[in-house]
Amino acid sequence: MKLALMAAAILAVSPGMLGQSRPGNTRAPARDRDQLGMSCAQILGMSSTEWIEEFKQKANADSGEQATVRAVAAYGKCYDERTDRLAASLGRTGADPLMGARGEFRDFESAIENLTAKALAASEPAADEAKSALAQLYEKQFRYEFYQGYEKKAGEASATGAKQSSHAGATTGARPGASDASRAAPSAGAEVTTTGGEGAAQVSDDPLTAAKNHFGELLDALPEDKEHQLHSAFGDMVGRSHISDATRLEIYRYAIFLLEAPGATPFSPAPF
Repeated sequence: MKLALMAAAILAVSPGMLGQSRPGNTRAPARDRDQLGMSCAQILGMSSTEWIEEFKQKANADSGEQATVRAVAAYGKCYDERTDRLAASLGRTGADPLMGARGEFRDFESAIENLTAKALAASEPAADEAKSALAQLYEKQFRYEFYQGYEKKAGEASATGAKQSSHAGATTGARPGASDASRAAPSAGAEVTTTGGEGAAQVSDDPLTAAKNHFGELLDALPEDKEHQLHSAFGDMVGRSHISDATRLEIYRYAIFLLEAPGATPFSPAPF
C-alpha cells in the first residue's frame, strides 16, 4: 500500500516542476544566425556596404538579391536595438523628447513613408527587394538621429553647467580677449568664390545645391503624373521649417537614392 501511494505521488508531480530542474533551460538565447556570431556593436562598427560584403562571403549565401536582403535585415535589427537603448537611456535621465516633439517626428516618419512608397513606385525599372530593404535603413537612420539630437543637447547642457560652476567666482563684465576676437574673425586663408554682378560671396560646390539640382533632373525624367505626386510628397518633408540644412541634405540624398536606376553610380554613399 505504501509503495502504491509513493508511486501515485511521483506521478502527480507537475511536469512544469520537473522541467524547471533541467539546467539547459537557463541558457541565454543564441544570436540571430544571420549575425554570423558577431555582436551588434561589431556589425555596426562596419558600414552597411562593408557588412553586406562580409555577409555574402561568410554566410555561404549567393551574391544575389536575397543575400543582400538578409544582410540588411540583420544590420537593421542591430540599428533598431541601438536606437531603442538610446531612447531608454534618455528616458531614464529625463532628457528624452517631449510629447510634442515626438508627435512632430511621427508626422515626419509618415511623410518619409509616403515619399518612399511613391518614389519606389515611380522608379523605372521597379525597385527590387534589396532596394526596398535599404530604404528601410534610411528610415531607421532618421529615427536614430532624432534621438541623437537630444543626446547631444543633454551633453551640451551638462558641459555648460560644469563651465558655469567653474567660473562662479569670476569677475563679470570683462572685455573679451584677443583670442575671442580672433575666433570671431573670418580666417585669412578662407576661400570663397563670387558670383553675380554685386560680388556676393558664395561657397563653391555647395552639397545641398548639387543635391537639389540632381533631384530636379531625376524628377524631370519622370512621367508628368508621377512627377507631380512625388514633388508633392517631397515638399511635405523638406518644407518643414524646423529641420536643419543637414537633415534637408539627407532628405534630398535619400530621395535621389530612391529614384536612381539600378546599376547607376550612386550620387552619394549610404550614410550608414
